[in-house]
Amino acid sequence: MTQQRADYPLDYTQTTPPKNGVQEVAEAAADRLMETAERAEEMAGNVAEQARIYGQKAQDAAAQVKPYVEKSMKEQPMATLAVASVIGFVLGALWKK
Repeated sequence: MTQQRADYPLDYTQTTPPKNGVQEVAEAAADRLMETAERAEEMAGNVAEQARIYGQKAQDAAAQVKPYVEKSMKEQPMATLAVASVIGFVLGALWKK
């Protein structure tokens, strides 16, 4: 027959962690949550800045292409519409993926 060791409590439900330990764990969790929120906010700011930069680059590219498209529309309207349709189809297919 095995004998109960004296250093183990018989009823484990009666042992509760000290309140300081629980409070320390809660404070540590709150600190980690705050750090994570700060990092997420910083990353969101970086993503927004990158999106703004890419949007500006797209506007600049469109402004540079505009004169060529206008000239092409005057000289060859059907060919320009066909090219625009193909570009739209390709972009739609890429967007769908």
